[in-house]
Amino acid sequence: MELPDSTAPLAARASRESECDAHRAPRDLQRALLLILATLWLLDAVLQVQPSMFTPGPSGLSGMLNSSASANPGWIAHTITWNASIFYHHPVLANTLCAVVQFSIAFGIVSKRTCKPALALSIAWALGVWWFGEGLGAIFTGGATPLRGGPGGALFYVLLAVLLWPSEGSDQPFVAARTVGPKAARVIWITAWALMSLLTVVGSGRSPRALHDLVARMNSGQPGWLAAIDRHAALLLLHDGTPLAVSLGVLCIVVAGAILLPPTLTRVALVLAIAVFASIWVATQNFGGILAVGATDPNSGPLVVVLALTYWPLTAARATPNATAPDSVVVAKVT
Repeated sequence: MELPDSTAPLAARASRESECDAHRAPRDLQRALLLILATLWLLDAVLQVQPSMFTPGPSGLSGMLNSSASANPGWIAHTITWNASIFYHHPVLANTLCAVVQFSIAFGIVSKRTCKPALALSIAWALGVWWFGEGLGAIFTGGATPLRGGPGGALFYVLLAVLLWPSEGSDQPFVAARTVGPKAARVIWITAWALMSLLTVVGSGRSPRALHDLVARMNSGQPGWLAAIDRHAALLLLHDGTPLAVSLGVLCIVVAGAILLPPTLTRVALVLAIAVFASIWVATQNFGGILAVGATDPNSGPLVVVLALTYWPLTAARATPNATAPDSVVVAKVT
């Protein structure tokens, strides 16, 4: 009597799994980038609950907000000082509300069910932070150089929320095009980088003394190794600040136009942009000051890197996250 082949079911199962793997959709890159964005919002929320943020009076958050009003036009400065007065009189309640909102945004983005409402909230909140907390990114004071974080890290949160708004479809030619379309995405990219290029050379953006003082002010409270980087960066900017600012402006123009080039050249430009702004995040932004006391966000450096990743050119195979396996199922016959 011939025994049944016990390996047949295993072989059939392996065949089915192999068939499914062959047709499995690529990872949803838009979702992956949204999770990175949520992590940055979570970092903001954690920084918001530092004990110093609940300190009453000018030594607390209200003093930080008042400082952003300096040198702004009168009507803008008035709105900022009005907002700062709320934190002056009600520091615990006001700062608790800020932390709750940011935690809600972070965890809301993580959940697919609440992602869109969380992104909508993040846009409104980030615009408020850009106005009241960042003094409109210091654009009207002449200090909005990207070396400092201009035109304001909060604006990049708004930009990423729009570009990563959950939607169905292909990621081709890059993730940023999935929601707004390739043409609109390219216009947004070119506008953002052209603005950063302009900000590197206007106002104090190309002033060696101003750039030196910018880095020198960040030195306080930093770890020794980062303070040493600050000293070298400050000296470099003091002696060669203008050429470096102009070079950064030229780089931003090149990166802006690279989105119109063949994918290989675009990738080269994006790698260069990521490397430069990662260096800026360390050497002149000091990780947004998060290693010292009193930082409320990581500044614009990591947000610019995430923005660059949303425009990374993709192959056709990687640009279809919603592809599904065919309905046919491999059926093994047992005889």
